[in-house]
Amino acid sequence: MTAPPLAITYGDIAAAHDRIREAAHRTPVLTSRTADAMTGAHLFFKAENLQRMGAFKFRGAYNAISQFTTEQRRGGVLAFSSGNHAQAIALSARELGVPALILMPQDAPQMKIDATRGYGAEVILFDRYREDREALAQRLAAERGMTLIPPYDHPHVMAGQGTAAKELIEDAGELDVLVVCLGGGGLLSGSAVAARALNPDIEIYGVEPQAGNDGQQSLRTGRIVHIETPRTIADGAQTQHLGEYTFPVIRSLVDDILTVTDDELVRTMQFFASRMKIVLEPTGCLAAAAVLQGQLDVRGKRVGIVLSGGNVDMARFARLTLGEPA
Repeated sequence: MTAPPLAITYGDIAAAHDRIREAAHRTPVLTSRTADAMTGAHLFFKAENLQRMGAFKFRGAYNAISQFTTEQRRGGVLAFSSGNHAQAIALSARELGVPALILMPQDAPQMKIDATRGYGAEVILFDRYREDREALAQRLAAERGMTLIPPYDHPHVMAGQGTAAKELIEDAGELDVLVVCLGGGGLLSGSAVAARALNPDIEIYGVEPQAGNDGQQSLRTGRIVHIETPRTIADGAQTQHLGEYTFPVIRSLVDDILTVTDDELVRTMQFFASRMKIVLEPTGCLAAAAVLQGQLDVRGKRVGIVLSGGNVDMARFARLTLGEPA
């Protein structure tokens, strides 16, 4: 029996890249001799913490909203997010002249809530541990006539996120390994499609919090596993399950999914702050933590790592990097 086609192709990613080219930053690829010495590899860090609104999410959000019909633009866009997708949708909507409503959890970082409102979006807060954000979003979208753009499970979002890996490989050259953070799978699935098209032999790994390893369980059981909202400092990866669109791509193209602890995320944040002088949020460190903390043996290899975001409250960042409770 032939498997159904995947939700996106490399052609979709190339088209998304053209679509967002004038709006998104082509973020730099950073290197570190210290990191190379620590791992025995040659590491290339795609610095999406330097993307507009501070994370890779701008790519997928802009790609999705830019394809709205006239009627959809008039009705507006609705999204649910703990922060980075919220900010990405809000900024993209403002750039494209589209009204935006964002559902955000009450315990989302205040700086992310403030930034989302600052970009001009209406924000409604909800309790992520008691309320079903997807059901709430669908109800509000129907009531207001808005178009829902989920944070990861949407082909246009996936294609937009895949442009980060496309740029990384174009700028760094051929890679042996690609390591990408994993929440709901938008970035990992898009990156996997781009990387496999550019280098069919590349090894691809996703990395998620140890406290929320639904992706790892899903890959190993062959079905989407649902979990309770994980309690982790990686707030951008507090997802409960992979998507109907993202999971088939991950199952087909990703070699394995690894996990890291919150302590390993903190040590990785400290490394980037002290040695490379850049600010990363905990979620933004997931992929790097697997490599720098020894979860993945990459000795002798050329390794691409996506640093997914840098939106962290400075007081919290200071507490974490100084080893104090978050």
